[in-house]
Amino acid sequence: MSRISKTLRGLASLVRNPWLLNNVLATDEAAWQRRVARHAARNLTAQGLPAVPLTHFLSPADHTVRPFAFRDGGSLPTDLLLLRALARQVSACRYFEIGTWRGESAANVAEVAESVHTLNLSAEEMRQLKLSERYIELHGFFSRPLPNVVHLHGNSATFDFASLGHFDVVFIDGDHRYEAVQTDTRRVFEHLVGPNTVVVWHDASRQPAQPRWEVLAGILDGLPATATGQLVQVANTLCALYSPVVLPTYTPNLLTDPVPYFELTVQVKP
Repeated sequence: MSRISKTLRGLASLVRNPWLLNNVLATDEAAWQRRVARHAARNLTAQGLPAVPLTHFLSPADHTVRPFAFRDGGSLPTDLLLLRALARQVSACRYFEIGTWRGESAANVAEVAESVHTLNLSAEEMRQLKLSERYIELHGFFSRPLPNVVHLHGNSATFDFASLGHFDVVFIDGDHRYEAVQTDTRRVFEHLVGPNTVVVWHDASRQPAQPRWEVLAGILDGLPATATGQLVQVANTLCALYSPVVLPTYTPNLLTDPVPYFELTVQVKP
């Protein structure tokens, strides 16, 4: 049977039995899990990376996230709280991120960091991808007015990072496909990471404590051998984190009591 005939029959089967798509996706996820499992030295389990409590990073001052749009494609409030807490811990913090979108993460960190650099595709590059003008205009909505935020434009796979120096906190939140995560991770560690840099990856989980195995594979395959720090997932967030110092960890379990839990106060801004 020709490849074309096999493909057509396979598509016909999916049309008649849509549930078969779940088997395809499960097979892919299992393949990514096997790839991740090669990195046994990182103490991985069926639940992914070892977890560290979000509360480990928080101080009494870390209680507010602003701005927060409650719109698609953004971070969880706890993701932004983590970034703010990490930046607050460093005097005159230099923060760098890949992926600006509406500028929520950059604007949140700008309140507590000395300087923020955020990199995104240029408007022209986004037009080449056939993205709408309105979508392009929304990039940096919250961060553009802020004096301590530097907006950089280019592709993270080719951008000249070498001239920027080291940063205290790096947030990788660009293209989440395996190849892109691997490349961003490798290049960030080559050029932007110093001995004390903390690196955070967004969307390393689909939901808190539910690994996104393709992203984890990209992170693990992109880390250089010299990155001997600890790689963890942060509880109650969608983030993975690289720490140059040892953190207290545990094996995540979705069926444990939801402790700690959080209180959320919402104020509408005009």
